[in-house]
Amino acid sequence: MSKRTKVLVVGGGPAGSVAATALAREGVQVQLIESARFPRYHIGESLTPSCRTILEAIDVAKKVDDYGFVLKYGGVLRWESDSWVFDWGSRLGINSWQVDRAEFDQLLLEHAKSNGVAVTTGVSAREVTFHEGRPTAVRCVPDQGAPFDIDDFDYLIDASGRNGLLSTRHLDNRRMDKTLRNVAIWSYWRNTKSLPDTPKGGINVISSPEGWYWVIPLAGGRTSLGFVTRKDVFTERRRNYSSTNEMYRALVHESESVRELVADAEYLGGVHVETDFSYAADRFGGPGYFMIGDAACFLDPLLSTGVHLALYSALTAAACIASVNRGEVTEDASLTFFEFAYRRAYTRLFALVSIMYERYLGKDGFFRTSDRLIGEEPSLEAGETASSESFVKLIAGLPDLWEATDASTRVLTERLTAEALLVQRRFMKAEDGPGSPDFSSVLENPLRDAESAEYRLVTSPKLGLERTKVRES
Repeated sequence: MSKRTKVLVVGGGPAGSVAATALAREGVQVQLIESARFPRYHIGESLTPSCRTILEAIDVAKKVDDYGFVLKYGGVLRWESDSWVFDWGSRLGINSWQVDRAEFDQLLLEHAKSNGVAVTTGVSAREVTFHEGRPTAVRCVPDQGAPFDIDDFDYLIDASGRNGLLSTRHLDNRRMDKTLRNVAIWSYWRNTKSLPDTPKGGINVISSPEGWYWVIPLAGGRTSLGFVTRKDVFTERRRNYSSTNEMYRALVHESESVRELVADAEYLGGVHVETDFSYAADRFGGPGYFMIGDAACFLDPLLSTGVHLALYSALTAAACIASVNRGEVTEDASLTFFEFAYRRAYTRLFALVSIMYERYLGKDGFFRTSDRLIGEEPSLEAGETASSESFVKLIAGLPDLWEATDASTRVLTERLTAEALLVQRRFMKAEDGPGSPDFSSVLENPLRDAESAEYRLVTSPKLGLERTKVRES
C-alpha cells in the first residue's frame, strides 16, 4: 500500500471507482480502499443512459458493452390506470444496461486498477482525523492484520455508500426524509415475460395500492423482480407470514399484471430485504473532502437513479479536484460548483419521484412536472395533454449532464427548489421531532448558496472546470 497519495478514495463501488479512474487519467495519484472483497453482491441493477455518457468519458463503456450485460433501451410504466412507454433508443439515440452489480462493480474497479489507481480491498475505514476542519488521517482496519493509518493525502473522497463514513460518523449532517421511508423485497426468476410494447431490454415498473414492482431483465434469461412499499405497511404485513419468502411469493401474486409476467417463469429463490429510506447531507463537501454517491444522499429507487447520481457526483468531484490540482480554480470555487451540481441533480429527481407517489396526478401531471423541472414548460391549449419528452429526458439522467457542461441550459435554481419544497411539504405527515431537523432545509439552503456558480464541467481535452457565465434568466 502506497504511503503518499494526492487523493484517498474510501469505497470501491461505482462512485469510488469512477472518481478514482477519472482522476488517475488526469495524472493524479490516487489510492482506493474498499471494505469488501470483490465480486460482492449488490442491488441497483437498472442503469440510466447518463451512465453510458459518463463511462464513455473514462473509456470503459466499450468494456461494459462487450461484457454481455443486457442492453436497455427504455421501459414501460404501468401506474394505476395509466401506462406509457419510454424509448430512449428511438427518442434520444442512446441506451444503457441492465447489469449484475457484482460483475459490473468489479469491472469498474479493475478498470481503475488498469488506469494506475492503487486499490486495496478488505480494508475498512473506521475513523477520520481532522485538523481545522480538514481530514488529515484515516484509521483503517483490514480483515486480516493489524489496524493502520493513512495520513498523507491532500483530498479525501468519501464513497463509502450508505454507511456514510463522514456524514454519519463525524459530521452528523445526514437528514432523513420522513415522506419516503420505504422497504424493498426482491428475488430472481428465469424466463419471465415483459409488458406489451416494452423496448428491447426494458424495465417494467408496475404500481399497486400499497407500492410498486420492478421487473428487470438480466443476462442469462434471469429477471430481478422486487416490490417497494412503506415501512409501516411492510412491518404490518410481515406479521402475516412465516417467512420473507412466503411474503414475497404472496406479494408477487397479488398483482394481476405481475402474476401474468411470471405465469410460466421459474422462481429461483433467495429473498432479499433492504430499507430504501431517502436522505441527504446538509453539505456534500468541505475543506479537503467530497462525499459522492450514497455517502452523500440516497433517493427512493423508483426511477433507477442511484447509479446515475453515483457516477455523476464521481465525475464532478474528480473534475473539481483535477482543476484545483492544476491551479485552474480555487478549492472554495470547486466545492461551490460541486455542491451546486450534485444537489441540483438530487433536488430535481427528488421532486419527480415524490410527485409520482402522489397518484392522483396521472401521467399528464407527471409530464407537466417534468416540463417545469427542465424549464421547458410549453403553452398548452385547453384539453391538450402534455408531452412525455421532458419526462423521458429526466429519467435518462441527461439534463444533469447537460446543465453541468452547458451553463446556458440551466433552469433557475429558485424554480427547482420551489418545486421540490412544494412536493416535500405537501407530503409531510407529521412535524419533525426533537433531534430530527426538517428535511426541507437540505433541499433549500445549499442551492441558494451555490446559485452564483460561474463554472461548467468539461471532459475534453482534459477533465476539469472551465469558467463561464451562468445565465441569469
